[in-house]
Amino acid sequence: MKIGDKVSVVDEDLGGVITSVNGNIVVFKDEYGFTYQYPKEKLVPKNASIYENMKVVQKAEPRKVTSKKHDKNPLILDLHFHNLVKNPNDYDSFERLFMQKEKLVQTINFCRKNHLKRLEIVHGIGDGVLQKLVWDVLESQTGLDFYNKEILHHQSGAVMVEFH
Repeated sequence: MKIGDKVSVVDEDLGGVITSVNGNIVVFKDEYGFTYQYPKEKLVPKNASIYENMKVVQKAEPRKVTSKKHDKNPLILDLHFHNLVKNPNDYDSFERLFMQKEKLVQTINFCRKNHLKRLEIVHGIGDGVLQKLVWDVLESQTGLDFYNKEILHHQSGAVMVEFH
């Protein structure tokens, strides 16, 4: 380091031009005319030419992987009967409700086992039998909160479940 060289202070937003060097102590003046004294080991030369021949390698941004546990999108369970079986006309109404209830309980257990935080249950808008069944099952469960997905509508056709 010599008089006239530009320097920066390590770990501080400060730099300037060297005005004198006294042994290990370097005195420099910043752009506003203030003078500072620092030991040589606290200063770094500001020399842009040392970076001229360096090749810049731009790396791809790593993809952030989110686990199912922290996924913000809920798991969606559609309880419309035609989504659960191949031949919906082969079942009477009691069998239909029983199978829908079984699927609901299985899905809740799956969410708990895999530590999922949210489940959206689509029951549709009809005469309210399936909706009542869904609410009865959810009320019998512990460790979860549930509410109509569309808060502004009286009947939304879907229930949002949040697990604790």
